[in-house]
This record gives sequence, structure tokens and C-alpha cells, in this order.
Amino acid sequence: MSTYVALLNWTDQGVRNYKDTAKRADAFAAAAQKLGAKLLNLYWTVGPYDLVAVVEAPDDETATAALLQLGGVGNVRTTTLRAFDQEEMGRIIGKATG
Repeated sequence: MSTYVALLNWTDQGVRNYKDTAKRADAFAAAAQKLGAKLLNLYWTVGPYDLVAVVEAPDDETATAALLQLGGVGNVRTTTLRAFDQEEMGRIIGKATG
């Protein structure tokens, strides 16, 4: 499984409905699971992003589908980063150094 870090900002709609944010997080976790992805952690943050989600998915297409569904509801905009753990980075370095 691959790991993705999604940086989320509330839209105007999302801010207006801030009281439902925990329920929306549960709904996103359930929707992601139906697609074969998993919400590992979700953090509400202070700073340039309102939330940070850590998602695990079998491939880029599944992660993208889950995050498109999330964005499609209209409460957040996402910026998604593919994250590599130490083992994956070791393999990448091995390929780079031949």
C-alpha cells in the first residue's frame, strides 16, 4: 500500500458547516474504505492548512478517486502528496545509485 498526505483547506461551505467536521471525517473514512483506501489519521491544524489527512491506498488511482470524492462534496480543497516510508526510500536510493 502507498501512503498519501493530503493537505486540506475548508471552502466557504466547509467553514459554514464546521460543526459537522467530525461527522464528515467519519464519512470520508467510510467512503475511502469502500474504494479500497484507508484513512490512517486526520489532524485539524493551525496554520496554512485546516486539516492534514494521511491516507493509504493500493495505487494512485484509488487514492485519487477517494480524494476526488472528498473534494466533490464541496467542503474542502485538497493538495495531495505521495509519501515514501524509510523502506521505500531505501529502494529508491538503490535504484538511483545503481
